[in-house]
Amino acid sequence: MPSLETQPQTAAKPCRFCGTGLQRTFVDLGMSPLCETYPSSADLNRGEVYYPLHVYVCDHCWLVQLEEYESAENIFSDYAYFSSYSDSWLKHCDKYCEAMKSRFGLGSESFVVEVASNDGYLLQYFVKRGVPVMGIEPAANVAKVAVEKGVPTLVQFFGTNLANKLASEGRCADLVLGNNVLAQVPDLNDFVEGLKILLKPEGVLTLEFPHLLQLIQHNEFDTIYHEHFSYFSLLSTVKIMEAHGLRVFDVEELKSHGGSLRVYACRAEDTTHRIEPNVEKVLADEERAGLNKVEGYQSFARQVKETKLALVDFLFTAAKQGKKVAAYGAPGKSATLLHYCGIGKDLIAFTVDRSPYKQGRFLPGNHIPIYHPDQIREMKPDYVVILPWNLKDEIMEQLQFIREWGGRFVVPIPKVAVY
Repeated sequence: MPSLETQPQTAAKPCRFCGTGLQRTFVDLGMSPLCETYPSSADLNRGEVYYPLHVYVCDHCWLVQLEEYESAENIFSDYAYFSSYSDSWLKHCDKYCEAMKSRFGLGSESFVVEVASNDGYLLQYFVKRGVPVMGIEPAANVAKVAVEKGVPTLVQFFGTNLANKLASEGRCADLVLGNNVLAQVPDLNDFVEGLKILLKPEGVLTLEFPHLLQLIQHNEFDTIYHEHFSYFSLLSTVKIMEAHGLRVFDVEELKSHGGSLRVYACRAEDTTHRIEPNVEKVLADEERAGLNKVEGYQSFARQVKETKLALVDFLFTAAKQGKKVAAYGAPGKSATLLHYCGIGKDLIAFTVDRSPYKQGRFLPGNHIPIYHPDQIREMKPDYVVILPWNLKDEIMEQLQFIREWGGRFVVPIPKVAVY
């Protein structure tokens, strides 16, 4: 029998941006089902498909990425994520629309296009300000909600084919935006090229996505799941934009989703936007953290394991003491957290969620039931584990009544903390 060292290795997959063979592991989180699939009671005996969560980093362009195990069409054509169920996220979007309108002089003669526009959560605020918009959203069930809000929406996947069609119809945009979509694109080059095609000559592109530096520093491993194909630093983003004739001229560091970047870009030949000092600042932060060399990626797997051990230890102790433990939220990232840590109904009895789409269903794989938030008051758990930890302040405010019976909150990321 051959030793581990001599066993044949699988052929290296090419980096989805630069094509370099992927040899270096960033973190291996084992196996997990697709995170936004919530089985109904009728589905519980049908089995579910699990895929590897083995994440690589390209040592040529520093793009961190998962292999594409399931097509985007199968993941996103009927989707369970509706952006409008977070009050703080809606405030973030309203503020964004006002800032873009003011900074770039958007008005009734302008045209704004959002790619992956979800349920109209953001574009509705441009509509209220009298700015013409169009959403592009592949999930028909989600797009229907946007149309009902008065947000015109194309139900299609975005790429160069659609961008060329819209450009030929004279529907290029003054502002193209994509919030938390870049990570969800398997064909990265086709998507970014499409964004450039859709821009007017002096148009502006803004993209928001979780910042890889924050993911590493704050141990946000549960934001890694199959629906996210790539994880971006500004270093890798600048390279990707430049390869498609786009120039990054500004960047903002945001608190949303555990720490995100909002990147501003324009066509490379457009000289109306000077490069702001923030760009150099964030690039320098990433280089200080070693994201331009292998060493910056090597300690992540170890800190992830430490968090797993701490969370499992806490839940085992609570179970031995006869404590009732529930959770709040059914976000996509809960699938990664719970499967990597091996947590099921024996340790967390149920979770609750504000989305009617998820209520009455079950978390994928472990089949923890999802109820209406009223179940918390009815069952009076001793601990409530906040699975969408990035919204912990908002959720603790909503559920402050658990203190009436001595209930406490548990936040699992970046380290297990009890409030």
